[in-house]
Amino acid sequence: MTDTIDERARELALYVLETGSTIRATAERFGISKSTVHKDLTRRLEQTDRLLWLRVREILDRNKAVRHLRGGEATRQKYRSRRTETVGDEGTDSSLRSE
Repeated sequence: MTDTIDERARELALYVLETGSTIRATAERFGISKSTVHKDLTRRLEQTDRLLWLRVREILDRNKAVRHLRGGEATRQKYRSRRTETVGDEGTDSSLRSE
């Protein structure tokens, strides 16, 4: 990690631009809190490098717009794996059918 807050914000921004990463994934990768990543990318970066902030903002907005889709897919996979476990053990369980 870098020495100053401004350098950290820039490093986080460049990572998000390169990978399209979410705030959660970025926080995990750098070992800092989601709140810190969010504040660095939405407030601090805007004050220090507005052009970089605008580019990062586009990615963050896109990630926010599709997060309900990622959440829905995770739920679908969760119940699909439960259904296959149930089918393998005792037959089908009608309470877990989603399709």
